[in-house]
Amino acid sequence: MKKVVLAFSGGLDTSYCAIHLAKDLGYEVYSAAVNTGGFDADEQKELARKADELGIKNHVCLDVEQQFYEEGIKYLIFGNVLKNHTYPLSVSAERVFQAMAIASYAKEIGADAIAHGSTGAGNDQVRFDLVFNVMTPDMEIITPIRDQRLSREEEVEYLKSHGIDKDWKKAKYSINQGLWGTSVGGAETLTSHKNLPEEAWPIPAQNLEPKTIEINFKQGEPVGIDGEELGAISTIKRLEELAAPYGIGRDIHIGDTIIGIKGRVGFEAAAPLIIIEAHRLLEKHVLGKWQLYWKDQLGDFYGMLMHEGQFLDPVMRDIESFLEHAQKRVEGKVIVKLEPKRFELQGIESKYDLMQSKAGQYGEMNAGWSGEDVKGFTKILSNSLLIQQGVQDD
Repeated sequence: MKKVVLAFSGGLDTSYCAIHLAKDLGYEVYSAAVNTGGFDADEQKELARKADELGIKNHVCLDVEQQFYEEGIKYLIFGNVLKNHTYPLSVSAERVFQAMAIASYAKEIGADAIAHGSTGAGNDQVRFDLVFNVMTPDMEIITPIRDQRLSREEEVEYLKSHGIDKDWKKAKYSINQGLWGTSVGGAETLTSHKNLPEEAWPIPAQNLEPKTIEINFKQGEPVGIDGEELGAISTIKRLEELAAPYGIGRDIHIGDTIIGIKGRVGFEAAAPLIIIEAHRLLEKHVLGKWQLYWKDQLGDFYGMLMHEGQFLDPVMRDIESFLEHAQKRVEGKVIVKLEPKRFELQGIESKYDLMQSKAGQYGEMNAGWSGEDVKGFTKILSNSLLIQQGVQDD
């Protein structure tokens, strides 16, 4: 029998795909879930149970959390990436790494095809297809939900006809959790004016007392909290545990999808938002003017390509080299105050802080120039403007 690898979530769509691929198309189905920081051991066991119930030949959970950080999140931090100045790419970045893991697994077992349950209305279909086309160009890509345009009711009836009779009641809110944040979708995000209610957020906001913490950075990476060395991934998780109960990191992103329509999604990402803003503040103290300028341009471009599934483009490696080189002096600690529904960056401490220069203190004094020096400097600086006004003044 021909083999197909199915990107498996255990929900209605991928359950339908599993039966359809086996019963109607005659494939031997191998399912794969990919952990980018959102699955615990119990959830992985539950996915394996669902796969077994559907008669899937073999199920695996591919753990790429470390790879996701090292090859993706790290550079999103270095670039201070916030899509449309808002969204830390919580889901869009992880989809690329899920697709790459599934493609690698498909090659490993010698699959003939790869399948996923994306619809025809979102970004994920493009991200998965693009990665599969690059990494497994000889494998067919099968997308039953997109191609057949079935209603939810039709999928349920199909599964019932094959002995899979479960309560497929759709959850009021769709939740996708990963290491770099959680997306939240619901009826409100399909409108332009409604906000998500308190019940929609996975972590309830509590009325907690303000708390001040220190985030430690080494060469641009978050490596600890309050002086305790944790490593980057553990720092992200610890910070999320500390800050999310304050209701920090909630927002709704509106942006242009890859397929050209506007999309709106809620997200909860306390740790990513705090880390990015803390990292940005530290960079303001230790990097030069033009380093900061070009980092902004390249970081924004990098985030756009990541969001649109173009991670495998070689230009991404070029940008990563620039971003990594710029992080050599981004070290120290950032003091952050956590409060209900907000956080405040209070300052930094770093041995590379350029405010420590003895050349002068802004607005106070200087030791490197005189008043006459400034007069000459500004006269030369204004010369081009004087020439232009003299020649072209209307």
